[in-house]
Amino acid sequence: WYGPVRKTSDYFSLIYDAAIHLIERGEAFVDELTAEEMREYRGTLTEVGKESPWRNRNIEENLELFRGMRNGDYPEGKYVLRAKIDMSSPNLNMRDPVIYRIKHESHQATGDEWCIYPMYDFSHPIADAAEGVTHSLCTLEFEDHRPLYDWVAERVFDAGLVDRLPRQIEFSRLNLKYTVLSKRKLIKLVEDKHVTGWDDPRMPTLSGIRRRGVPPAAIRLFCERMGISKS
Repeated sequence: WYGPVRKTSDYFSLIYDAAIHLIERGEAFVDELTAEEMREYRGTLTEVGKESPWRNRNIEENLELFRGMRNGDYPEGKYVLRAKIDMSSPNLNMRDPVIYRIKHESHQATGDEWCIYPMYDFSHPIADAAEGVTHSLCTLEFEDHRPLYDWVAERVFDAGLVDRLPRQIEFSRLNLKYTVLSKRKLIKLVEDKHVTGWDDPRMPTLSGIRRRGVPPAAIRLFCERMGISKS
């Protein structure tokens, strides 16, 4: 509805540059703890985490290892890139989260150009800022992720990599009785040819509702009357 479809993969180069910037600032490091060790070091809601033995690698070594990850020099699971934030934070999402991992797998949009991929919590605010998003609207399960969203957004903005500083705002999920809203289930209806497409009048999509004859003013009025809640 607002120009061509945009994907996170459109910004892979920008996201990679952001990771390099964090390393150069001493705010990201290449770690080699296993996934199991990382869970142990992370701590719990009642116990603070422990810092990785590789948390204080020097910047030059981190840059060399990360560029090696980018070049495909290492197998999957050998290294990850983590943000260096606070292992004692009460918010588990802020305990040095993984922001890049190695994955030797073709991407549907970029093919074999990349063998490292950013994690959602890292790519989300960067893509939002690149697209000029001012308010990123999420459901309540992302509320605990907002501090990390802000942490990343502020740093890429301060670095001059983007010219917007988006905000994340959460609201409760809207459910309609007797209506399937799950994207996974809806895409199965499309792929299995149970409907003619996303604009099938039976689909609960804007294009489907439009083909059903519902005018835009009615949709806006429905949303206004439904309102937004945090519960």
